[in-house]
Amino acid sequence: MDGVLIDPTLVRRLLVAQFPQWAHLPVTPVPQSGMDNATFRLGDEMSVRLPRYAHWVGQVEREHRWLPRLAPYLPLAVSEPLAMGEPGEGYPYPWSVYRWLDGETATTEGLADPVGAALDLAEFITALQAADPAGGPGPEQSNAFRGVPLGDARDSLAAEARVRPKLEALKKAGLVDVDAVTEVWEAALAAPAWDRPPVWIHGDLDAGNLLARNGRLSAVIDFGTLAVADPAVDLVPAWKFLPARARDVFREAVGADDASWARGRGWALAGSLPVPDDPFFLEHPARVTAALKHLEAILDDHRRNGA
Repeated sequence: MDGVLIDPTLVRRLLVAQFPQWAHLPVTPVPQSGMDNATFRLGDEMSVRLPRYAHWVGQVEREHRWLPRLAPYLPLAVSEPLAMGEPGEGYPYPWSVYRWLDGETATTEGLADPVGAALDLAEFITALQAADPAGGPGPEQSNAFRGVPLGDARDSLAAEARVRPKLEALKKAGLVDVDAVTEVWEAALAAPAWDRPPVWIHGDLDAGNLLARNGRLSAVIDFGTLAVADPAVDLVPAWKFLPARARDVFREAVGADDASWARGRGWALAGSLPVPDDPFFLEHPARVTAALKHLEAILDDHRRNGA
């Protein structure tokens, strides 16, 4: 966000002006704040999240409206909005106060029982899809167009206009077998589209949005990409989070058919293309290693299961 520094001082001013009952509590940046939102811990039991850019502003109202309705039906804890702040103190967007959820960011290596995690995640996705979608938001800019058809012209992670240049850049870098990656992408594009009513999706079930306690999944956070759409995008953790031995268990438990699985691979691939000059990867080189590992899982699954 140009011109406004999002730091604990700003958060404190906003609290003093709008929620003075919490203004005395410590405000501490979380160790890994997201790219779309700045997040701070507020005391021991709350957090504050502020969008960095105007096009993510719709996430605030969406979470406040829909999470309280969806939470009772979900088997894992989810973000709980407590208050919605207004623009002020030089900060131009609405912002949120949430209840703090205990747990550590989930990692593949930290799972005590990967198969159990696969079943827990499938149960969460199935319950989310079963919730009444009436009135829910479709894919739009503020949820990054998650759940649109693969290759759709809208500016999603999986738009052809984004994926093809990354494939070309990867080919020049020689980091991976781009012909094999392209084969997976084109198989995903060729897969039959979702032909049933749209359902609720989280839209970004990356490991960074999963919490674990004692090695077991405990919560799902960051519902900014929440939408009613094609659920294939929520299959992404099959390749970006779960180990190979748990992948088939996850697929069976979530009930993904061949076409959905192929589209899910496409979404996972689109989010795992480590373009060397992308600031996302330049700032954290370890992300390249992780992305290459995800691509290998995608390629291996495609070799075993085909389109």
